[in-house]
Amino acid sequence: MKTDAEIIDSGFESIFSNLGMVDAKRFIMLIKLEKFDFKKWQKQRWPNESVES
Repeated sequence: MKTDAEIIDSGFESIFSNLGMVDAKRFIMLIKLEKFDFKKWQKQRWPNESVES
């Protein structure tokens, strides 16, 4: 099992490698500034999926 620090490092590495420095920082700021509702985001992202799938 990965530690919390390892997961954070992997997440940042993924974000920065996929978005680039400027957009990655913008993404992080957007999540921090908005009241991000992960469950709502999941339902919008995968509307036809269930927890089981």
